Amino acid sequence: MCFLRRPGAPASWIWWRMLRQVLRRGLQSFCHRLGLCVSRHPVFFLTVPAVLTITFGLSALNRFQTEGDLERLVAPSHSLAKIERSLASSLFPLDQSKSQLYSDLHTPGRYGRVILLSSPGDNILLQAEGILQTHRAVLEMKDGRNSFIGHQLGGVVEVPNSKDQRVKSARAIQITYYLQTYGSATQDLIGEKWENEFCKLMRKLQEEHQDLQLYSLASFSLWRDFHKTSILARSKVLVSLVLILTTATLSSSMKDCLRSKPFLGLLGVLTVCISIATAAGIIFITDGKYNSTLLGIPFFAMGHGTKGVFELLSGWRRTKENLPFKDRVADAYSDVMVTYTMTSSLYFITFGMGASPFTNIEAVKIFCQNMCVSILLNYFYIFSFFGSCLVFAGQLEQNRYHSIFCCKIPSAEYLDRKPVWFQTVMSDGHQQTSHHETNPYQHHFIQHFLREHYNEWITNIYVKPFVVILYLIYASFSFMGCLQISDGASIINLLASDSPSVSYAMVQQKYFSNYSPVIGFYVYEPLEYWNSSVQEDLQRLCSGFTAVSWVEQYYQFLKVSNISASNKTDFISVLQSSFLKKPEFQHFRNDIIFSKAGDENNIIASRLYLVARTSRDKQKEVIEVLDKLRPLSLSKSIRFIVFNPSFVFTDHYSLSVTVPVLIAGFGVLLVLILTFILVIHPLGNFWLILSVTSIELGVLGLMTLWNVDMDCISILCLIYTLNFAIDHCAPLLYTFVLATEHTRTQCIKRSLQEHGTAILQNITSFLIGLVPLLFVPSNLTFTLFKCLLLSGGCTLLHCFVILPVFLTFFPPSKKHHKKKKRAKRKEREEIECIEIQENPDHVTTV
Repeated sequence: MCFLRRPGAPASWIWWRMLRQVLRRGLQSFCHRLGLCVSRHPVFFLTVPAVLTITFGLSALNRFQTEGDLERLVAPSHSLAKIERSLASSLFPLDQSKSQLYSDLHTPGRYGRVILLSSPGDNILLQAEGILQTHRAVLEMKDGRNSFIGHQLGGVVEVPNSKDQRVKSARAIQITYYLQTYGSATQDLIGEKWENEFCKLMRKLQEEHQDLQLYSLASFSLWRDFHKTSILARSKVLVSLVLILTTATLSSSMKDCLRSKPFLGLLGVLTVCISIATAAGIIFITDGKYNSTLLGIPFFAMGHGTKGVFELLSGWRRTKENLPFKDRVADAYSDVMVTYTMTSSLYFITFGMGASPFTNIEAVKIFCQNMCVSILLNYFYIFSFFGSCLVFAGQLEQNRYHSIFCCKIPSAEYLDRKPVWFQTVMSDGHQQTSHHETNPYQHHFIQHFLREHYNEWITNIYVKPFVVILYLIYASFSFMGCLQISDGASIINLLASDSPSVSYAMVQQKYFSNYSPVIGFYVYEPLEYWNSSVQEDLQRLCSGFTAVSWVEQYYQFLKVSNISASNKTDFISVLQSSFLKKPEFQHFRNDIIFSKAGDENNIIASRLYLVARTSRDKQKEVIEVLDKLRPLSLSKSIRFIVFNPSFVFTDHYSLSVTVPVLIAGFGVLLVLILTFILVIHPLGNFWLILSVTSIELGVLGLMTLWNVDMDCISILCLIYTLNFAIDHCAPLLYTFVLATEHTRTQCIKRSLQEHGTAILQNITSFLIGLVPLLFVPSNLTFTLFKCLLLSGGCTLLHCFVILPVFLTFFPPSKKHHKKKKRAKRKEREEIECIEIQENPDHVTTV
């Protein structure tokens, strides 16, 4: 190995270059030996993966379980709201509030909820008979326990100029029935049965009351409609697999029956499928549970696995045809597996970081864990199972067997005597191949299109200005979308779109969005309620809210009764002996906790309820209210917490879902920076960082403009986009920076010619496989489809349009390669002149 130092280049530069060359050649040598090992023992490498799949795949069928706790999956694992719920539950246990309205509860528990909606233009208040019939039917249900009944009016129209805000009409009414289970498993089962009967009853009553529309919801409805996505998507996933199999088979075919590899394309997709099945088996054997977010794993793994398949096929086509098939397999491995190993490692690193304790969403963590297992098995199956298939296909090609029918290809003389259709089916391309063509694989239709048409068009000087304008438009829309990112804390984003839960949520948002959920305001330390300054602080905290407060009612009672209670003894004495004994105020007993020390009573904790006025964007405003109230609990003299069951899902949700993609992006950036001095060429890593950043920001901005919120599914897709972009851009960029052609244009043409076929095959198969997701009526699959479509589209745009143009403008420069070639040519001419002078009689031969 000889290294020539550039004039003026520092000594450290040549040492780093030598180190990179040694590492690169060492990796290529290892992959070459791996290819030789696979080619010499194909049966072994074919059998081991098959045995693993049968073992783990069949075992998984007996251990398949679904995740039943939706809150554990999608709510932030570590949030202040869960701590506040525990504190509220310890202060005011649920069984102490069994006679109160549903708004008094600090945990939903088992419940049934129904919205009765009148026809357009009708008044729900005039349809009391239908409402009461529905109400009586619910109360007469069997296995019912103590219920908390609350009601609300929606779509309210008030009497004009009414001082006391009288209701003129209303469009909808909401009734909620809470069941008491007291934590008992038996009563919980009874409650679950009651909820099922409740939903059936609502469907039956809907048929009886045509003038009313009934929308029902129960505590298990969210989980049922979340899991419903998997049931709806089963047939569509199979259709996706068939489409990918068909696309891979057709794109791997040629007119040449000897060199065509349709079965390899088919077997490549099946290789990825059995690796996914094996990974699923391992997860279920280790007590993992299935949930609907894992629906994306087959698409994620397929996008990476088929890339390795198509790259190995392209690497096989680049090998010399006159070599033995075992050496050709080894050469293909040394050419392809280095880059594929690097990209697989980055997949493992990014999803491994997503599975780290820093991830606060359990669904994201579980998905990333499963994805790491899938990537490892995917890599193993590609070089073992698919590598063995490549060995057998190469052996058939070397022995001149037909790629489809596996029969011996007849000689050219025999074919000339046969009909045209027979010649077409059995032709091995000997007629199409001219004497000066050294690579008969150039006739592959994608490679021929890129070489003869696309490469010349995209590098045309008149096309480049339009590409620059296109990229500016792309960057503008991406930047505009990034400024409008919204979090997807709503659980509705993960449910089947035609489910009762979504219908209920849409009606509730339309008619009951004027007020926030009832927020519990818990004072958890002793407080001098009789002190005027404390009273002012409480009023100041509750200003802007509609309050249901024992304190306010008690102050009003003292004022009306003309009773003075300016000290602790009088305040508590009147409260216990007079106020709480009146029938209209008895329900406040559950809102105050007394303690007795000797003959003295103290109020150690109390609670009241706040309702805020909101607009249509109810959820965002509730989060803003929560963010404003919490800091006040630390700055004011009153120590309190605020809680509503919905806070568990919304508390710091946007931060929780963005942390995994930030960690994954930082991990990729760190790995690429640390390998600047080690991997192939530092400019290759620099261009790769720029390309991945452009694609990631493009997908983020465009998905926001496409009304995709930042929920756990879109975050997982963003993590995948990082790797998908690296998977396709890395081979193209590294081939470009290492190319030794005279100009950048020639280098990019060579890069597209070597890797463009595999990139186009994989992205096309990937995008076609996404089409059936459009027909799954689920918000989860819609989000998955939109994000993955943008990932594939932006990557395709960069690989075939943006990078081929921009790489012709910017470094790395190819002038030193041109100087080297000129020096070699001059040296060769001098040698030829010397030979002519020494042998003047053999000038013609020279």
